[in-house]
Amino acid sequence: MNPLSRFALLGLTITLGACSVLQGDKIDYKSAAVKTPSLEVPPDLTQLSKDSRYNVPGAAVTASGYQVGQANAAVVPTATASLGDVRIERSGTQRWLVISRGADKLWEPVKDFWIENGFLLAQEQSNLGIMETDWAENRAKLPQDFIRNTLGKVFDSLYSTGERDKFRTRLERNEAGGTDIFISHRGMIEVYNSTAKDQTVWQPRPADPELEAEFLRRLMVKLGVTEEQSKALIASGVAKDSSRLSSVNGQPVVQLEDGFDRAWRRVGLSLDRTNFTVEDRDRSKGVYFVRYVAPNPDKAEPGFFGKLFGSSKADNKPQKFKVSVTSQGSASVVSIHNADGSALPEADAKRIMTVLADDLK
Repeated sequence: MNPLSRFALLGLTITLGACSVLQGDKIDYKSAAVKTPSLEVPPDLTQLSKDSRYNVPGAAVTASGYQVGQANAAVVPTATASLGDVRIERSGTQRWLVISRGADKLWEPVKDFWIENGFLLAQEQSNLGIMETDWAENRAKLPQDFIRNTLGKVFDSLYSTGERDKFRTRLERNEAGGTDIFISHRGMIEVYNSTAKDQTVWQPRPADPELEAEFLRRLMVKLGVTEEQSKALIASGVAKDSSRLSSVNGQPVVQLEDGFDRAWRRVGLSLDRTNFTVEDRDRSKGVYFVRYVAPNPDKAEPGFFGKLFGSSKADNKPQKFKVSVTSQGSASVVSIHNADGSALPEADAKRIMTVLADDLK
């Protein structure tokens, strides 16, 4: 290699190596939409046009502080902590924000929050208070070895974590005139589907409560809470588990040791987490109208709920249900029915109620 070539290679290595120091954060999302088709496009939703203010959609926007404080706090009766007009409530692994502001004043800041964190929005329904990101990859999970540090920025598309994440945000007006904000995570992982390891498929992976907590913490900062204060709030006390599978008139139900208001919030978050889409809700009647479409992008596998219901590989049609939350004094009962109000087969109802009961712990 001649001296000029050596000098050029050395210069490229130094330049790329210097850029790599910016990749030290533990969350660095980049939307998959700019490189590959969306992993899940429900048949009744369309991709929204991108905001022209952001000329490089999906560009990584890093932020530090992924580690969520794991406080060994004692059980507290209310499991709430507040600062100013921001309050956080927690039950088991579930957390949500309670803000003393109207949803109309929070919609745009929350939308900007997701874009600032490297996501594209695949769904925006302000009338329902729902927004959902596209599938995105946490590039901070890529191995930071010598080759990656020197050449990764040039051949970035050759690297993949094999995982994708999306987040659903739901804003719901509460009785005090403020807004409850819920963030739920859904994940997919790429796995081999044969012993020869010559083909891969995407399959669901469990929701990550700590990712949900970290984005709730960052959202608090976006809404005016300091970094230190947000970490203290997110690490507040843990409420005890309060759900159990039971039966009423021969139909499986979930019983919660919570009054209606708290049960309503927790059930909505669990539905978002467990791959159901809340299409509408009627709080006065305690009913969520939900839809399920198996997250089955390549049609090679039926996916978790496809297997749960015994669906065939070709069957990826939406299934619609009614999930009811009924008050029983200081407790509540959760049940599920078909969209027309008829009873589900007992085996199917039990499977769904078991999934919800597990997530509500």
